[in-house]
Amino acid sequence: MNSLVATPPVPPHFYEPPRLSPSRPMSTPIHYSSNRKRKADDDNDHDGRMSASPTNSPAFAPRPLPSGRISKRARPNVFGRPLSLPRLMETLDTDALRGILRSMCERHPDLMDEVVHTAPRPSVASALQVLRNYQSHLQSSFPLGGNPGSDYAYNRVRQPLGQLLDALSDFTPHFLPPNESQPSTSLNYLDEATDIVHALPRWTTPQNNIERDSAYDEICKAWILVIREAAKRGGGIQLQYGGWDQKLQKHNQNSGGKLQAAVQELGSSLGWMHGPDPQTYGGSGGNELGSVREQLLSGTYGLGTPVKVGPW
Repeated sequence: MNSLVATPPVPPHFYEPPRLSPSRPMSTPIHYSSNRKRKADDDNDHDGRMSASPTNSPAFAPRPLPSGRISKRARPNVFGRPLSLPRLMETLDTDALRGILRSMCERHPDLMDEVVHTAPRPSVASALQVLRNYQSHLQSSFPLGGNPGSDYAYNRVRQPLGQLLDALSDFTPHFLPPNESQPSTSLNYLDEATDIVHALPRWTTPQNNIERDSAYDEICKAWILVIREAAKRGGGIQLQYGGWDQKLQKHNQNSGGKLQAAVQELGSSLGWMHGPDPQTYGGSGGNELGSVREQLLSGTYGLGTPVKVGPW
């Protein structure tokens, strides 16, 4: 009987969607539980981004350095320490280096040979510069005023004078054969070294001039040795065209004839190409040989001789 009861019809507005008013927008329903959950998730993400390392963040990605830039080397541990040997050597001047090297060789004699073979060979210019330094020290040691040739002045400059003479005696054999194989190098050194001997002071007391006379004797023997060695090489070409005959003759005049033995050795080594000194050898043959030499050097030899044509 209940099944016969008719169900009332459903109104039509239940099947149609609700119409929205154009003047009032439809408000979105608020679900507080879901909002709280989203806010908590956002907070967690924000904390994660804040706690992440800047280098791992895309916004702080490291940029490569330009090719021309060099990054500075980090030195985390800064503390006092002595200089390394290369840096220490850069701060030392020439005198300090010489003193250190001399002291090391005195304490360790086995280092002397190694230093001698390792050091570069001294040149004529460097040796002459050392001699001129000793010469300047000698000149500055003279007392002001008074007689520069007196015994008082000699006693004042005796030490620097001895240093100059010792240096001259040490350097001269270095530029002589067989240690020096080039005659031109030996002659150039002797030419300048002889000028230094000329500049040695003359003393009023003859006994004080013994050292000066000994210096002339040594330099004269050096000239003779070099002249003999140069005459053996290439027919003495170094002696013929270097003007050494005139230079040595001038040195002999400045020394007061103390180099006459060297002048005679040069004349005998050159032979007829040099032409003997008329005062030494005499005769008209010397003048004739000297004339032949001058004609050969000037290229006029034989120009005035008549040329015969035909059978002899």
